[in-house]
Amino acid sequence: MAHKSPLAVVKETFGDKAKLVEAVEKLTGDELWVARTNKDKGLAHVSNSKLLRLHATFTTVKEKFGTREKLIDAILELQKRAKDAGMRQRLSAWPVPRLFDVYKSTAKRNAGATRAEAKAPPAKAPAAKAPPAKAAPIAKKAAKPKAEKTEKAEKAAKPKAAKKSAGG
Repeated sequence: MAHKSPLAVVKETFGDKAKLVEAVEKLTGDELWVARTNKDKGLAHVSNSKLLRLHATFTTVKEKFGTREKLIDAILELQKRAKDAGMRQRLSAWPVPRLFDVYKSTAKRNAGATRAEAKAPPAKAPAAKAPPAKAAPIAKKAAKPKAEKTEKAEKAAKPKAAKKSAGG
C-alpha cells in the first residue's frame, strides 16, 4: 500500500491546513505548550507533516496525562527521580514532543528490564557452605630448551656455508 503524503492526510482528516492549525492551537494551551513559536509567522507557516505530528503528540499527551506537569511527574517516576528538583526544573523547560519521546523511551527501557527480571530464575537462598576442597596442583609445563634448528633449517644452512667457504 502506498504511503499518503502529508497534504493528502491533512485534506482527508481536517479538510484544509487552516483547520489543522486551529486543532493544534486548541491543544496548545498553557497546560501543554511552551511558547517558542515565531510571533510573526505562527503555526500557519509550519509544514503539514510537523503539524500532524504535533497534533498526534498533543492529543495523546492530553488523553493520557492531561498536562505537561503530570507528564513530567510520570517521567521522573519512571526514572526513579521523583524528588530530584533540578531534573524537574530541566524537564519543565522542554517542549511536550521532547518530553513525550523521553517518556516513551524510558517506559520501553523499563519494560525491557522488568521482562528480563521476570525471565531470570529467582535467587536461591545460599546453602550451608561446604569447606573448599583442595585444588589439584597445577602441572607446570616443561620448559622447552631454546629453539633448536630443525632438519630443514640445518640442510638449508649447510649449502650456504659451503658456498661461502668455497667462494673465498
